[in-house]
Order: sequence, then C-alpha cells, then structure tokens
Amino acid sequence: LEGVSQTGVVMLLVATSAALGLFLTQAQVPQQLAAQITQMTTNPLIVLALLNLLLLVLGMFLHGAAAIILVVPVVMPLVNAVGIDPVHFGIMVTLNLAIGQQTPPVASVLITSCSIARSGIWETSRTNLPFIGVLAFVLLLVTYVPSVSLALTEYIK
Repeated sequence: LEGVSQTGVVMLLVATSAALGLFLTQAQVPQQLAAQITQMTTNPLIVLALLNLLLLVLGMFLHGAAAIILVVPVVMPLVNAVGIDPVHFGIMVTLNLAIGQQTPPVASVLITSCSIARSGIWETSRTNLPFIGVLAFVLLLVTYVPSVSLALTEYIK
C-alpha cells in the first residue's frame, strides 16, 4: 500500500506535467517565445540568459522529459542561429531542469524525495537551498564560460 501510494503521487505529477506540456504544445507557446526572443536580440549572451530563465520556469512546472521534448526542438534553430554549441546548450538544459525540478511549486524530484523520506516539502526545501545555490552558480559558470562544459569535447578533437 505504501509503494502504491508513493507511485500514485509520482504518476500524478508526471500525468499533470504531460497534460500541461500538451496544452503548451497546442497553444504553440514555445514557438511564440522563440520567435519573440529572435525579434528582441541576436546577442548570444542575452539569448543564453533568456533561455536559462525559460528553462528554469519550465523545470519548475514540467517533468524533465516533457520539458525537453517540448522546448528543445523549438529553440534549437535559435541556438544554432546565434552560434551556441549544441553540447553546451544540452548541458545548460540539464542543469536548468535539475534546478527547476527541486524548487516548488511542482518540483517533481523534490516531491518524490519527500514522499520516500516522509519529509515535509518546505522543510526539505529550506535544507536544499545551499545545494540549489551551488547548482545555480555552476549553471552561470557553464552558461557564460563555455570552455567549462566543452573542455572534454575540445580535448578529444
């Protein structure tokens, strides 16, 4: 019964985020956001900041797989147009979604962890703040110092 209850909580979150993803896809929200970003600027640094913001917000409301399927195909032309390396962008997506899934309101990873540990969400969120801060610092470092995330690929070349 305990396992069924915990699985039910997780599956409810996944189903809800999938439904939200379907709505956003049908409303063409990601396409509109990508078009607006392109109209505003082609400066790669500003585009990176806007993409970070978008991915963080989506990570807070959607499951990681749903966010990737929804957003990445739409923004890849924008990423390529401003000259951002796809590997660099992929690492940014992963870090953004990792941060977003640990912060309320939806926070699928946080809720799953709290369900397993039988811990309160707000208590765990307070404890988790330093780790989220470190992740945010690493995200900024990876975003604005691409050699950090691309060092291995450059070494292999």
